[in-house]
Amino acid sequence: MTAHKPPGHPTVSPYLIVSDAAATIEFLMRALDGVELCRFASPDGRVLHAEVRIDDSVVMLGEGAPPDWPPQPAHVHVYVPDVDATYRRALAAGATSVQEPVKKEDDDKRGGVRDAGGTTWWIATTVA
Repeated sequence: MTAHKPPGHPTVSPYLIVSDAAATIEFLMRALDGVELCRFASPDGRVLHAEVRIDDSVVMLGEGAPPDWPPQPAHVHVYVPDVDATYRRALAAGATSVQEPVKKEDDDKRGGVRDAGGTTWWIATTVA
C-alpha cells in the first residue's frame, strides 16, 4: 500500500451520483463483470457509497439525495474485449440502447447503453 491510496485502486476513478445505486451496482456486475468491493448504506437502505472494480479500474458511486446531492447524468467509456457481446449483456442486464456498436473513424468499434441509475456507458473494442 502506498501512503496516498488504498491497494488495488487506480489514481483516478469516476464518482457517480445515481438515482438507483443498487441497480447500477447490479448492472456493473452483470454487464461488465464488475466486482463489488464495498457498500455503505444508510439506515433506510440507500447506498451512501460503493466501489465496484471493473478490470483494472474502480468506479465509485452513491445514491443521489436531493436537494444537496441530486443524481447527475454521466458518461463513462469502457474498453472491453468484445463490444458486441458486452452490448448484448448490457441490454440483458436491463440497460437501454443509446447506440448499437459501430466502427468509428478511429480504431474502435463503439456502442452505448444507459443503465437504470442514469449513467450512459460507452463500450468499445479496438479493432483496427
